[in-house]
Amino acid sequence: MPLVTITLLIILKYIPATEHLPLARTAGVVAFGYAAFLALRLVQPEEGIMVEGGWAELRPSLVEYFACYGSAALAAILLFAVIFMGSVADPTQLIATYIAVVLLGAGAVGIGMAGLFTQTRWDNRQVRHRSAMGRETVLDWSDVRHVRPNWRGITISAGNGRITFSQFHAGAAQLAKHAATRAKRNAETATRAFAA
Repeated sequence: MPLVTITLLIILKYIPATEHLPLARTAGVVAFGYAAFLALRLVQPEEGIMVEGGWAELRPSLVEYFACYGSAALAAILLFAVIFMGSVADPTQLIATYIAVVLLGAGAVGIGMAGLFTQTRWDNRQVRHRSAMGRETVLDWSDVRHVRPNWRGITISAGNGRITFSQFHAGAAQLAKHAATRAKRNAETATRAFAA
């Protein structure tokens, strides 16, 4: 995605209608942000955090904090530029900057709602997920059927619902592996029961 974005910005730089926009600087910001993302992924823990009662829990990683608060800060800086420099700037630049503010702000809210303000924990019997709005979903490991990656993260599906969590959470690899093992074991048990 970052490479597509950078390529698109470079192409737009050579189109007469957008050639006066600071697209080269924007491409640099995107490249820097992606480099920071990769660096932060290196320090992401693979294991969940152990909490009281034998539960393991996912925690937001530095990648998610950087993406959420970085996007919000950049949106605030750009909004400041739109408000206080609007009278001297080119209208096309103002519109492009305002669109960037809206997209960055929406991205920060989306990352916060999907990653920072959720809680996912599991033990040997079940996995629980509480959304940012307070909705709780509980799945028993014995009911888990599928574990699949998607654009929002990793989804654990069972007969009574599904839980999606971010692959960038600290401990996401451990939970995904545990869920895949349980789904495989449940499928083997169901196959044996059907054969009998």
